[in-house]
Amino acid sequence: MQHTALSKKQSNPTPELRILLIDENRQRAESLTSALDNSRYKISHLASPDSSLLKQVDELEPDIIVIDIESPSRDILESLGTISHFSPKPVVMFSGEQDTDTINQYIESGVSAYVVGDLQAERVKPILDAALARFREFQKLKDELSDTKQQLASRNLIDQAKRLLMKKKNLSEDDAFKAMRKTAMDTGQKLEDVAKTLISLLNTI
Repeated sequence: MQHTALSKKQSNPTPELRILLIDENRQRAESLTSALDNSRYKISHLASPDSSLLKQVDELEPDIIVIDIESPSRDILESLGTISHFSPKPVVMFSGEQDTDTINQYIESGVSAYVVGDLQAERVKPILDAALARFREFQKLKDELSDTKQQLASRNLIDQAKRLLMKKKNLSEDDAFKAMRKTAMDTGQKLEDVAKTLISLLNTI
């Protein structure tokens, strides 16, 4: 039984990751496609740098974006910023542009790996691996930060509602909190939502 379970576990294929490649050099794209054979990375679409990146991403929903371009345009920079904000994805950029300010702008716009120089087939897989790992770690940190901010905002609302109850109803801190908690339990609401309602009501008294 253990052998069967192990065999099933090992037979599960590694999820395929679809790449949107932005490159005007078809020969180089074909070389890259060959280099990624027998890996989890698959180039699902090749697009020109002149095409709308936002439209391509919206229609194709790739897992990774790879851009190989001599000098990135302002449109690509703005599109990457929009993608990073609304639908973040790992982005790998190969470019001849070596200006530090430009590189920093692209990193800030969501590029996971910026590589100066031509896209060389034998280098791509480890670069994709590193970019994917960095992207996932960054998203994890961003989610944790968002959760922390949400918890702090919720705590501030609860404290504000508690202070208002203490002042308006002449309650102790403990009694004010118990009253809020009981209301939340009785109504099936989150304590944060009860706090919002109390703040709205008590501020009018």
